[in-house]
Amino acid sequence: MHAWINRDDALARLMVKPQTLYAYVSRGQIRMLPDPSDARRSLYNAEDVDGVATRKARGKRPAAIAASSMAWGEPSITTSVSNVHRGRIYYRGVDAVTLAQQASVEEAAELLWDVQSAPGFASGTVGWSNAFEALAAIAADSPPILGRGKNNLAREAATIVGQLAQVCGAAPGSRPLHERLATGWGCGGDIADRLRQAMVLMADHDLNASTFAARVAASTGASLPACILAGLCTLSGPRHGGAAEALGAMVADADRIGAPQAVRLWLSRDRTLPGFGHTLYPAGDPRAQSMLQGLSAPRELQVLADAVLDQTGALPNADFAMAVMVKALGLPSLAPFRLFLLGRTIGWCAHIMEQNSTGGLIRPRGRYVGVIPDERSPTD
Repeated sequence: MHAWINRDDALARLMVKPQTLYAYVSRGQIRMLPDPSDARRSLYNAEDVDGVATRKARGKRPAAIAASSMAWGEPSITTSVSNVHRGRIYYRGVDAVTLAQQASVEEAAELLWDVQSAPGFASGTVGWSNAFEALAAIAADSPPILGRGKNNLAREAATIVGQLAQVCGAAPGSRPLHERLATGWGCGGDIADRLRQAMVLMADHDLNASTFAARVAASTGASLPACILAGLCTLSGPRHGGAAEALGAMVADADRIGAPQAVRLWLSRDRTLPGFGHTLYPAGDPRAQSMLQGLSAPRELQVLADAVLDQTGALPNADFAMAVMVKALGLPSLAPFRLFLLGRTIGWCAHIMEQNSTGGLIRPRGRYVGVIPDERSPTD
């Protein structure tokens, strides 16, 4: 569900007169529906209202527009790979949650890479101990992506995904990726389907930080593994793919001092709450809702979720859902990051291919705010 607010709240957020609000509605910029409790009144979509308020506050100043586009602002790079629209994530126009109900990881790759038949992710035994080491070793001998066609890059991408899967513990062979991963982790067939769903849901997510890093690398013509390595380095941060580890730290604090106190402690330190809330999903992360279906959150996580909701109103996101999967399904402790990595690598490859075929060099300008040297001569 979307969050809906009454007229007074909408006017307060927009700081406009009623007729201006109605104009936004008539132009399709803000959705409106009748108030179920009073048919004489209307409710307005909070996400739409906040979007209009943000654009209104920014105005038309070039510097403000450029600055805002770097942090949850207006779209800045043309893409047809994925987008978040009205609280849902779509892969090339297909609802990702609907796709994840049945599609294999290989089928998700076929859709995102826009190829007729995506190569399988089979691989033999590899000798690398972690994904960073694997990608660095492969990148050393890989050719630039410039001038290479999509099908050629898709074959290389499939090989790399297969190699990363081995590093993440997947059993060797040619079976579907989620089945090999479940075998390697010692999981049953029912759990394998949960792994499949999670990887499909995490495969892509608009122009997130790691995807942007991969596209920047691609814009220089770097090799495919080098571009993926750029994405991996960005993914490893605690505000991105490393959120599961940060969530674990917050759970530990909750066990030590109580969930309400732990939430207040993290907020007092001006820290984001890992595993909760998402700027693009004010009404809740649909990926989390899908992954949590049929699962009961362990008590320590549920108590924390209740405390976060009570104090901030923030709902669980995909990072929280994968933490629940680890506890409820007995997965390895590193499962959230590995599922994130394997799924998102497919999305990175889609964006790398797109950047290679349609885009030039990504080279934004810095807005200098430091000291300006005095250019006058000493005799002036």
